[in-house]
Amino acid sequence: MTRKQVNRKLRLVYVSIAMVLAVSAIAALAKQIPGLPTFIVSAAQPLYELLRDMSLLIATLAAAYLANVFQKRSTFVASLEREWRNIVCTKSTLFKFCETRDPTREEYLDAFCMLSDTIDTMRVVYRNAGETDKLVGLYPYAPLHDMRRVLQSVEPNDAQPVTPDRMVIARDAILQSFYALRENFLEELDLEEPSHPLLMSGGRRLKSSGATQGARRRQQRQVKRQERSTSKRPDLDAYLHALYEAEEGSSTRGLSGDQSNGQRKR
Repeated sequence: MTRKQVNRKLRLVYVSIAMVLAVSAIAALAKQIPGLPTFIVSAAQPLYELLRDMSLLIATLAAAYLANVFQKRSTFVASLEREWRNIVCTKSTLFKFCETRDPTREEYLDAFCMLSDTIDTMRVVYRNAGETDKLVGLYPYAPLHDMRRVLQSVEPNDAQPVTPDRMVIARDAILQSFYALRENFLEELDLEEPSHPLLMSGGRRLKSSGATQGARRRQQRQVKRQERSTSKRPDLDAYLHALYEAEEGSSTRGLSGDQSNGQRKR
């Protein structure tokens, strides 16, 4: 279920609830509203009592309907994510094929079959644009077929060998098609910016090595508790301990080197 369909169904629920609340308010206040016909005033109280008694059922039906809507949305998004992963893997396979020196026909068939699967599995997510009972419609993401035509243009055969220049053009065309597809395909996923992005190039870790004293004390207590028990493989314990100490010493030397370099730069 697309975002557009979800929003349409949500609006339907909101409008229906608002209408029920409005009718209930009018029925409850009918006697205080001047100018209402007598038959409306006489029917208002029974109607209000009916709506009040049915309120729990109405709320339950609305909740069940919304749960069904969001379940369908969740299933759709999961299918969309799987399809996007297939597209990314297909793009990588096609790129590898174009970068391969003298690709074989078997490599071509592997790439073509993966692309064909990706094109066909799109039917699990979307129907064709303008499709009817009598018309096929238009494939929803044409760049995939552009990639297919490009791949077919560099099919290895004995009659006309594929030159490196043609492979370069095919690679660039596939990447251009993929970038155009990515710009539109991911809009349906409701992606948000990360809360803590790292936008600079050449970023490095700002935290210092080490841990709190409380964590160190817990570590030592665990070591002492384990030392009180007999090990079945003391050689393995010694081996792992030596590796740990070597790594800790290497980390410390690396940190000291970075600090000294920083001091020299200052």
